Amino acid sequence: MLPVVVPMRLAVRREAFDHPDWVFELKFDGFRSLAYIDDGGCRLVSRNANTYKSFGKLAEDLATALPARRVILDGEIVCLDRNGCPVFNELFYRRGDPYFYAFDLLYHDGEDLRSLPLLERKRRLQDLIPASPSRLLYVSHIAERGNDLYREVCRRDLEGIVAKWQHGPYAWGDVTSWVKIKNPTYSQIIGRFEHLQRKPPARRTASARVLQIVS
Repeated sequence: MLPVVVPMRLAVRREAFDHPDWVFELKFDGFRSLAYIDDGGCRLVSRNANTYKSFGKLAEDLATALPARRVILDGEIVCLDRNGCPVFNELFYRRGDPYFYAFDLLYHDGEDLRSLPLLERKRRLQDLIPASPSRLLYVSHIAERGNDLYREVCRRDLEGIVAKWQHGPYAWGDVTSWVKIKNPTYSQIIGRFEHLQRKPPARRTASARVLQIVS
């Protein structure tokens, strides 16, 4: 049986920064989710411990992407536009094809990885992601240059970045090792509260591509 994981929390910071002990990732605008993959199946669980029931096909695709594996991933469910940028309304109203962007590997075939440093977990995660196209994608990172990534994110009208201490373990009580820095002019946040008060309609299909802004 897979262990039950409490998602790592993120602190908030207003300004981006550079630091040799930190890595920086794109903050994807979607639904935070843990993916429990075991015995040919997958369960997608929210940060409030609720199972996402409306992403059944995505869960099936994730299980297919990692056959005969027992893993727990932390990541984000997103929908993407034709340029590979996250589109929250497509996700919220179930109009687009969802992807799972994994940014952490917490458990792998009987080994609990949460005590390992972040960069070791991400290295193992990258090795695990299938080379062939699938709905399971890897969140890349850059070292030290948080300001460069943040400027590019703001230029492209994306949600923000996440800074992570590269030596840190995965611990729920730690509120200093993961920090989100949001784009204050992000256009998709306009009207977000009103959207969250509405019930999503039935899902429709749309095409998408993978976002790649970090080389």
